[in-house]
Amino acid sequence: MDGKKPAAVFITSPTYHGICSNLSEISQLCHAYGIPVIVDEAHGAHLGFHPQMPHSALKQGADLVVQSTHKVLCSLTQSSMLHMSGNIVDRDRICRCLQTLQSTSPSYLLLASLDAARAQLAENPGTVFNKALELAIEASTLIKKIPGISVLDLASFNEFPAIDPLRLTLGFWSLGLSGYEADDILDRDHGVISELVGTQSITFAINLGTCREHNQRLVSGLKKLPTSSLHSKTTEKRVESREHAPFNDICISLNPRDAFFANKRSVSVRESLGKVCGELICPYPPGIPVMIPGEIITERALNYLLDVRRKGAVVTGASDSHLSSIVICDV
Repeated sequence: MDGKKPAAVFITSPTYHGICSNLSEISQLCHAYGIPVIVDEAHGAHLGFHPQMPHSALKQGADLVVQSTHKVLCSLTQSSMLHMSGNIVDRDRICRCLQTLQSTSPSYLLLASLDAARAQLAENPGTVFNKALELAIEASTLIKKIPGISVLDLASFNEFPAIDPLRLTLGFWSLGLSGYEADDILDRDHGVISELVGTQSITFAINLGTCREHNQRLVSGLKKLPTSSLHSKTTEKRVESREHAPFNDICISLNPRDAFFANKRSVSVRESLGKVCGELICPYPPGIPVMIPGEIITERALNYLLDVRRKGAVVTGASDSHLSSIVICDV
């Protein structure tokens, strides 16, 4: 509308928690202006293979779709697929780009596993997820009856058209537990392994390998969480811990290249305040860097990192994963 044409529109759908965007309307709008739609469908390779599941991105008109086939289907880790549809995107250009990026010595184990995953779906494309969907609905119904545990559902996101029924995201703040604490208890005491752990929640993935015994162990462990909780946090602290918002006070002192080649030294975490960060510090989840090389270290960023580290988040990129020290640029 401003007379400027975007090269493309890039969307992540579904999210890690299964929330799906309205790709049909987005695709129609973009295509009306000749703009291609690229979808990161890493967690949605299974969509469209059951009538109760959301439609796939390709079905909704996306031009390029990237799927991490290994995340939900049964191919080997690191194997993925790039799908193309329509005629807006130049296929020859995509091939040239792939030739630039891909190895001339691909792993045939990965390629064979992709073909095996495809064959598994092709045998019974409309019913292969019947059992998984039945187990997911069963688990969700039982968990909603457990006091103190909330279940993420579409009612929480009424502006979005669908949610992946095979993702179960549970909140534990009413029990005074962080997601990390709840995950530790479920893992240690009940042998339940989660898909994604956050400060306030845990996400579980139901897939083709899930069986009823897994469901029973999950529900049994969740029922025992209230008695495992120490209730050591006050309501005020729990509410405060949920107020983290995206940082809007980022200040870059050096560009990434200059920061990479700059002399560096390690200082205590409090001594680093106001200095130029010399390393990429990224808590997982969500896997988004809080500080990058060349950025001025702020008190807010430090407090956030120390808070999520105390709650059990894994900090990657930092030379000291315990965050007792931070590498800074010696400028």
